[in-house]
Order: sequence, then C-alpha cells, then structure tokens
Amino acid sequence: MIRATFICATLLLAAASAVAQMPAAPPESSAPGPEAAAAPGSAPPRAWSSMSPQQQQLLQNYQGKWDSLPPERQQALAKGSQRWLSMTPQQQTGAQQRFTQWRAMPQDQRQQLRQRWQQFKTMPPEQQQRVRESFNRFRQMPPERRMELRRQWRQMSPQQRHSVIQQRSPPLPRHNPH
Repeated sequence: MIRATFICATLLLAAASAVAQMPAAPPESSAPGPEAAAAPGSAPPRAWSSMSPQQQQLLQNYQGKWDSLPPERQQALAKGSQRWLSMTPQQQTGAQQRFTQWRAMPQDQRQQLRQRWQQFKTMPPEQQQRVRESFNRFRQMPPERRMELRRQWRQMSPQQRHSVIQQRSPPLPRHNPH
C-alpha cells in the first residue's frame, strides 16, 4: 500500500510537472534541426496568426522566432497556452508553483520523473485509474500520516519495496508479438 501510494504520488507529480513545463523554451542543444521539421508524419507548422490574441500575448517572447521553431514545439506551445488561458486563477497559481518546484529539482530527478510519467502512460487505463485513486487517497490523508508513510518507504530495502508493489499491483500484461 505504501509503495503503491508513493508511486501514485510520484507519477501524478510528474504529470503535473510535465504540464507545467510546457511553456518553457527547450534547451538550445536539444532543439531539433530543420531536418526534424520536415520529417514525414510530423506535426504541421502552426501559423502565428492562427492563434488568438490572448495566446499571442502569452507567447509574445516567441513571436520573432516562431517560424524557426519545430512544428511539434509550435503545437505544444499553442496547446499549452490554450490550456493556461482556460485555467482559473487558482489553477494558474498552482501550476506556477509546480513549475517553480520542477525547475528547482536536480536534472537527474526531473529525468526520473519523466521516465515514471512515460511508464504511467503505458499502463492500461484501468491501472492508471487505480493509480489516480490511490494518489487521491494519499493526498487526503493528514500531513502527519503522509510523512509517516514516506518515512516508512525510505526505510524499506529495495526488496521490501518490490514486495509491497507486487502485493498491491496486479501484474502488467506482457506483450507477445507472436
């Protein structure tokens, strides 16, 4: 139970972090070159003029370089800006706080959360729902109880953690290509 709850919390934090990360500019070294923009099956370029004035204002720092951004990045920024504009002020405040937390994390921790998010996305929908429910139960616990569960988790050996996971989670279906 402790392991499943901890995994849920970590995965959903990663999800929130990934959403909050959307408007950030990509590192220059990881930006795909022009050949990536022309790859078959890639997203079509998004015209600056196709966005609402509110989106353009929100993304004004990108206006001068918009046409040089890869189409996937244009689409992600447009989608992220629309999501931001649809949020309530409270949701925007929460997103800003999560983004600040995300940026303060060491790079290796962010990478680990990205990997866990990818694992979560590959789970069957029923299992994703169980993870979300477990995370919500964890969030509703008093802070003292959450701290105690985290303490217990940190004190477990990897074998104990694995055992807890196996007890609380049904096995993932194996993919058989034949």
